[in-house]
Amino acid sequence: MLRSTRARSAALAALVVPVLFLTACGSGTPAASDPSTAASTEATATPGGTLRFALGASPSGVDPQQVGSNVSIYIARQLADSLTDQDPETGEIVPWLAESWDVSDDLTHFTFHLRDDVTFSDGTPLTATTVKANFDALVGPLAATAPLAGSYLAGYQETTVDDEHTVTVVFGGPNAQFLQATSTVSLAILSDATAAADPAARLQGDVIGSGPFTLEKYTQDQGASIVRRDGYAWPSDVSENPGEAYLDQIDFTIVPESGVRSGGLASDQFDAVGDVLPQDVPQVEGSGGSVLTRTNPGVAFVLQPNVSTGPLADPAVRAAVQVAINRQELVDTVLSEAFKPATSVLASTTPGYVDLSDELAFDQDGAADALEDAGWTLGADGIREKGGEKLSFDVVFAPLFTGSQAVLELTQQQLKAVGVDLQVRLQTPAEQQAALTAGDYDTYYYNVTRADGDILRTQFSSKFRNINKRPADTVLDPLLDAQLAQADPAERATDLGTAQATILDEGLAIPLFELAQSIGVASDVHDLTFDASSRLLFHDTWIGADQ
Repeated sequence: MLRSTRARSAALAALVVPVLFLTACGSGTPAASDPSTAASTEATATPGGTLRFALGASPSGVDPQQVGSNVSIYIARQLADSLTDQDPETGEIVPWLAESWDVSDDLTHFTFHLRDDVTFSDGTPLTATTVKANFDALVGPLAATAPLAGSYLAGYQETTVDDEHTVTVVFGGPNAQFLQATSTVSLAILSDATAAADPAARLQGDVIGSGPFTLEKYTQDQGASIVRRDGYAWPSDVSENPGEAYLDQIDFTIVPESGVRSGGLASDQFDAVGDVLPQDVPQVEGSGGSVLTRTNPGVAFVLQPNVSTGPLADPAVRAAVQVAINRQELVDTVLSEAFKPATSVLASTTPGYVDLSDELAFDQDGAADALEDAGWTLGADGIREKGGEKLSFDVVFAPLFTGSQAVLELTQQQLKAVGVDLQVRLQTPAEQQAALTAGDYDTYYYNVTRADGDILRTQFSSKFRNINKRPADTVLDPLLDAQLAQADPAERATDLGTAQATILDEGLAIPLFELAQSIGVASDVHDLTFDASSRLLFHDTWIGADQ
């Protein structure tokens, strides 16, 4: 029997979702110390204008269901809406394209009652058939190119069209994470034409959504422009703006050098810039701008080891590496106060997070002793050896976050201090994905953003990406499956906490730091906000002098 969950979702959020800590910006407005704060929140929005945004890296495409990097989602999220939304401050799931929903007691049937006034930018209406086409495509033609979206649909059996505006999604087993998943950009709902389009063409711009902006142009490795959608009138309750976007247009330009981005903001070449690094903050603030920051929920930036080969097949080596890294030094030296050292495999803003900082405490002497006890002795070059094998392993990474290379180079120095040789392999996103597919890596450097602890299942279960290249087990895999069946939020949180501890105990992740969005904005840019996953939203944004 189905039952309404709108009231239940609020209660669940209160139990499961921790306070989403924000640094310097509250819910996305400038910090209290910024003199523009009061005017920004009280002034009347001025429609019009083009916002010029400098990205720190190249987007991988503009299809909301296929892209995963922040720079890609900054563009793609503006084009498409989701069935639900998630309040960034409370974690509550709220209506968006769906006015309400019901969930069966066994967490296998999710019925959504759709708005009847939504259209896509090609003029076609949102119907239950459209939702079915989207979900069927994600487990069909898009299965290989939209793995994150597909993971949210694990166990998917079918979507049934109950009537024109009522649709039921059916799973073969309990799926406690699915309601929150419907708020993500990965499960954004696109038009029937887009659901049937070629995946590669979709990435390059063949995307029709119902969002507040439409795509005007996208050029790989160069940038994109999006324009206001006339007649948009169905934002979620999270948005302050009830109607069309205020901005006429947003132009995204790729500027890899952080100093050039901040300089461009200071000289009025840009209105907003991404990935502001510590050395850039004085220039941004000195020109009258401000820096907005928010910690991303989900898997923190980690080195995830391939445990099937090489020195990292030895649990003792993984345990030693875990404590040989000074995470606070990483943040203090090459990042900024907006960032936090990792204290678990999950970031602290993630529902289900537990503080395991004691397990990650820096202990250089302990690491060296553990390696000695495991038979790894120092060689003449300062790198440990065992049986003629050097204690050397690589990390493959793509520069999707500006500070990554500096973080990894400092990690390299810290590990060398205990006799471990870390080889840093810079790759393009496509090359890194190819290395993952081929298993050609010793450690894989990445983060994944999601405001739900189920992200552990998609990243650490042997049944999915299996970055660890590990066999199925009787401890972690069952835990990750069990949390999906937990209707009780406290029991689900317990399973997720135990899973985090198990991942660290077995050295299946070596966490480094929590990613934070750090966005520089000019003084006349107002109400640029973050969603629950710390991705940018431009629906409320406007440009103009304070009134």
